Amino acid sequence: MTPRELIDTAPVPGGEPLRLFRRGGDYMIVLDRNELMNSRMSGSEEALATMTIDRLTGRAAPHLLVGGYGMGFTLRAALAALGPQARVTVAELVPQIVDWARGPMAALTAGCLDDPRVAVTFADVAEVIAATPRTYDAILLDVDNGPDGLVRAANDRLYAARGLAAARAALTPGGVLAIWSAAKDAAFARRLREGGFAVDEVTVRARSNGKGAMHTIWFAVPR
Repeated sequence: MTPRELIDTAPVPGGEPLRLFRRGGDYMIVLDRNELMNSRMSGSEEALATMTIDRLTGRAAPHLLVGGYGMGFTLRAALAALGPQARVTVAELVPQIVDWARGPMAALTAGCLDDPRVAVTFADVAEVIAATPRTYDAILLDVDNGPDGLVRAANDRLYAARGLAAARAALTPGGVLAIWSAAKDAAFARRLREGGFAVDEVTVRARSNGKGAMHTIWFAVPR
């Protein structure tokens, strides 16, 4: 087996560092012993974008907020599905994630960060949401490992009642809050409903070929 090669390490505010590995043509972002992202597994992150956009019918120029960038699977899928008048704001807490996208993973990135529809802000997506009421037609969250986080304790506030209320306030009327998770979470789904959302819970495969682990996406629309 080809050994993993450590490419770089990135500090995470309030959390353990992330490490970027390469094995052959594949890349992995790892926290401690946990592999958070792998360039071979993009299916559920792409579904986060395409299934959200499918729910934005009748909006010629939607504005999406994506938090965070990861390996860019969600962003690239969104750009492929959106029209020329759309806008996508990417909130990324760790600047080196974007450095990796423009550097060692540039071929994978395929220029998506230079798309004129894209604006990148280096900030905690929770702070971006709180500062921008009635702004986004959709908020797509692929932060940490989902509601049961691993990377940093502060991420939990996104999924708490107050964080969900802030996301609800940041949406335009009829907007969609879409949340990716590595696993089901009945307590979180209940919290969404108690927070005033109508919720559609969808299970998707990790890989774009329909194989791999099962991941969960919640699509929540304010009632």
